[in-house]
Amino acid sequence: MRSVLTAFIVCLFALAAGAAELHPPAQVTAGNSITIATSGSGDATFYLIGQSVASKRHVQAGTEIAVDSEQLERAGIYTAILCASDGCASANFVVTPAAPNRLSFLVHPSRVPVDSPNRISAVAFVQDNFHNFVLKSEAVKFSVLPKDGKEISATRNSENGVAWVRLSSAKKEGPTRLGAEIGHANEIRVVQQVAADACNLRIKASRAKKDFLVETDPVKDCSGNSVPDGTVVSFTKVDEAGKATVDVPIKRGVAKVELPVDGRAKITVASGVVTGNELEVAGGQ
Repeated sequence: MRSVLTAFIVCLFALAAGAAELHPPAQVTAGNSITIATSGSGDATFYLIGQSVASKRHVQAGTEIAVDSEQLERAGIYTAILCASDGCASANFVVTPAAPNRLSFLVHPSRVPVDSPNRISAVAFVQDNFHNFVLKSEAVKFSVLPKDGKEISATRNSENGVAWVRLSSAKKEGPTRLGAEIGHANEIRVVQQVAADACNLRIKASRAKKDFLVETDPVKDCSGNSVPDGTVVSFTKVDEAGKATVDVPIKRGVAKVELPVDGRAKITVASGVVTGNELEVAGGQ
């Protein structure tokens, strides 16, 4: 690579005196081979400088020079140089991205509460088969593929190689597949939809020796999904001894706690900002 670049610099000083000429196409699509017409005669050296390529080979001036498709896979500006005994000539040409046929697909977050409007961000980076960004506007199809339900899709046009959309989560918990599609590329990501905040909290109390056993009904969100075990539920008791709060995680769908009661007491329940019903009980021997 260094020797090719050194020769390229030397040739720049000889360009003005050159009689040989070369005429590459002004533009070529990535991954295609080309031929470059040249003038002059005799032995010559051909240099190709471009995106991730720097090559040198001996040719005959006045013939057509073939450039393989493997050397023209990356989009950008390329410089072709022909140096013969009577000087050097150079010409630039542009390699443009091929048709879109690859996607880099990102989805955030990987877990989201159910029934959350515009909570999911999906971004697709449009590329050709050679990982060149396709900068012209292209239509990308985004899809939501719920486990139980019909596919929902929307098409967005890319800008400078990027297309994105915001999606709402479904009403039922569980894994949901999100897809992005263009050309032969079809990328899938999975978002785990979990229950939202607890809704309609209900508690009941029963005697447990000297204390009261207070427990919730099965804790669900407003769409009927079970709130995950480990979610904290707070029980608050106010009696003659004062006020006390106990935080308890949900286990097997319910939360429960034993509370000592001195005289008459009021017991309430909450999870996050959601509150439930209030109980009045009477303690004592």
